[in-house]
Amino acid sequence: MELELFLVLFGLFVVATLYSSVGHGGASGYLAVLSLTSFGMMNVGWLKQHVWCLNLIVASIAFFNYYRNGFHIPKLTWPFIITSIPFALVGGYLVIDGAIYDLLLSFVLIWAAFRLLKIEKENEENELDIPSLKKALPIGGGIGFVSGIIGVGGGIFLSPIMLLNKWASAKNVAATSALFIWVNSAAGMTGAAISGQLVIDFEILFPFSIVVIFGGILGSRLGAVYAHEITIRRLLVLVLIFAATKRILELMI
Repeated sequence: MELELFLVLFGLFVVATLYSSVGHGGASGYLAVLSLTSFGMMNVGWLKQHVWCLNLIVASIAFFNYYRNGFHIPKLTWPFIITSIPFALVGGYLVIDGAIYDLLLSFVLIWAAFRLLKIEKENEENELDIPSLKKALPIGGGIGFVSGIIGVGGGIFLSPIMLLNKWASAKNVAATSALFIWVNSAAGMTGAAISGQLVIDFEILFPFSIVVIFGGILGSRLGAVYAHEITIRRLLVLVLIFAATKRILELMI
């Protein structure tokens, strides 16, 4: 059990480092790590809530670093957030066929990763193409709804959409994704609390939180300060492939 816990903590640290470098909280990665251990036997509610807690920690650290370095643009972020919050609450109450959903989701993530690799020219940091409310509001609501169902923050969906449409640079997108993930995770936790389904195990959550704090600080610092724009995009591709592989493996087991 001690060896397993060590491996889990190491895995969570690696995930937090990688995901926070692109402004993500790491939910899909944490689910992947936990599903490969005895923690994977816990019920869905337990897993979602503990992953949301870790998301809140890492996304807040990532947002702080990207915000402090001047990459957050409020007018790019708020249209996605205002519709994602209520739909994330609704999505948290619903259950759908997991096998069909995971298969479709995996293909979408792999397709997004492939498309990001095909981008030939990076959007410069000072070039913005803010989407209209007609585009942003339904995207935010749709991602919030899906995030509430599967227990993630939604960054794995929002980031590739924004980059493929060239609405902002990779670091601007990372800042927006971090805040988007935080509010969706908070909405999911709120929904669980309102419905009386909150089952946080603080004895387990404490060591999990410590390692993701260190990973979040390291990853987001590297991403916001030292990494080049194209490096952030390539790291995001790795995150998408990792998330898709996790879901495909679950279908095969």
